[in-house]
Amino acid sequence: MKIPTLPRLPPPATTTRRLAHLIDLYERNFALLEQLNPELELPFDHAVSKSETDLPLHLLVVERSPYTVEFRLTYEFREPEGIRLSPDFWIKVYRDARVAETLRYTGRPPWLSQDGNKAEAHAYLHDQWSRNVMLSKWLQYLLHHGHGFAHVARPRKALAP
Repeated sequence: MKIPTLPRLPPPATTTRRLAHLIDLYERNFALLEQLNPELELPFDHAVSKSETDLPLHLLVVERSPYTVEFRLTYEFREPEGIRLSPDFWIKVYRDARVAETLRYTGRPPWLSQDGNKAEAHAYLHDQWSRNVMLSKWLQYLLHHGHGFAHVARPRKALAP
């Protein structure tokens, strides 16, 4: 499967990270997610994509709003202790802005710094960078293995106007 041209991957970790580079990465992740599932309003609560060369991929919607959707993208491992989800990405898609970010938890980490030289700002950019680079690479892997939610059997959910 040939992957169409995507926004350029921002500079590597050895380069000083800037908010603009992070936004570029968000745009890239949106483009990859759009290939994985063209319906980013996600009119379903749960879907499973199956691939001949990879594990079943689960998409679970967490929250919807008029312009955003938050969901989990994960593999499920059944173990004696119960079900383990790994990797377990919590992703928020901003459909109007055409960007997608990986969230560590159900909410964004606090970042109140307006000064790019403050330690909080650097820590935020570093954490977001790591998560979103990993998401970008995993999405490319999933697409390479033929995953997608465009044609999988899933219950449809009526979206509010």
